[in-house]
Amino acid sequence: MTEYFIDVSYKNINKFGEELCGDNVETVKTDDGVILVLADGLGSGVKANILATLTSKIAVTMLKEGASIEETIDTITNTLPECSVRKLAYSTFTIIKIKNNGETYMVEYDNPPCFFFRKGCDYPLNKVERVVNGKKIHESHFKMTTEDLLVVTSDGAVHAGVGELLNLGWQWEDINDFLRSLSGKNYFSGEVSENLLAVCNKLYNNKPGDDTTVLSVKLQYRKYLDLFTGPPANPEDDDILLEKIRNAKGLKILSGGTTSNIVSKAFGEEVFINLKDYQKYDVPPVGFMRGVDLVTEGLITLNKTVDLVKKFYDATYSGENYPLNEEDGATLISRMLLKESTHINIWAGTAVNPAHQNPDLPTEFNIKLKVVRDLKFWLEKLGKTVNLIYL
Repeated sequence: MTEYFIDVSYKNINKFGEELCGDNVETVKTDDGVILVLADGLGSGVKANILATLTSKIAVTMLKEGASIEETIDTITNTLPECSVRKLAYSTFTIIKIKNNGETYMVEYDNPPCFFFRKGCDYPLNKVERVVNGKKIHESHFKMTTEDLLVVTSDGAVHAGVGELLNLGWQWEDINDFLRSLSGKNYFSGEVSENLLAVCNKLYNNKPGDDTTVLSVKLQYRKYLDLFTGPPANPEDDDILLEKIRNAKGLKILSGGTTSNIVSKAFGEEVFINLKDYQKYDVPPVGFMRGVDLVTEGLITLNKTVDLVKKFYDATYSGENYPLNEEDGATLISRMLLKESTHINIWAGTAVNPAHQNPDLPTEFNIKLKVVRDLKFWLEKLGKTVNLIYL
């Protein structure tokens, strides 16, 4: 049975003048997939944030532990505090449970109906209406494929433009038309969420009249990348490094002069350095070797790669676009990590380079090892599956 990479991205903007968002998204990985909850608290600001956070955290926790949807909704209903002004105590929500094979179960309660596309076309879902603990929910079961796009929003999206550029807001049908145009493109989910939220913010004239959240889900075929940096602590383990490179089943990146020299000598392949335009970049030039997708310098290039990945993350989750258009080593690595891979192995040699490190200090103080740990952290924040292996 085919297992996919579940590509999830969510972004939000706060109501203008509010420090906290009244929407909240929680994600949790399970043994066989992922559980997602988008909750929209009543009102805005602190109270709405509390309602949304409670709802989403209760839902993912209980569902992960095997609770039924009835038990989960009952707990949410009896836990949320009541608004003293409106005498209401609720948060709207959408719950999505996706297995690695694409089997999906979704529950919608009072959020705008989801947007679903297959092969770039609208694809209606069979929704069953039920009443659970006084709440009318819509349940659906379906199986996602790599040709599908699922998008869920809070009502801030369909209100976009009210009082600014549109009298009645951006209607559900208009959003559906916009997303349909994106659904047929080879985008990651982050690019879909980014594009939709950017339009919402523009329609609000950068002064959102409501908290707005976009949650996008796609399935990707698993795309592997192996990044090798630094020689093993024990030179006798060079053969292990070489074996891992030979057996890598996806993209291969060598980062570091010593690493590339070991591989070049063992494989009998020359490294060709690309000196074109490198002077305009602030990292050393890249190289190419037959059997490897990219060769770069080590610490300086990886340090900038971490910086670029972090900037990409910050831009992504503020609804902005951060293009990676340059051709320097750090940008090339970043592009391959972010755009061309889902499962990443970082093989970090623990030999100490005296130029980077006081050899008298313990290994855990190795500068390059801190850099690769930071890289793993930011990639995982962006939803990548990352293994960091020390050699």
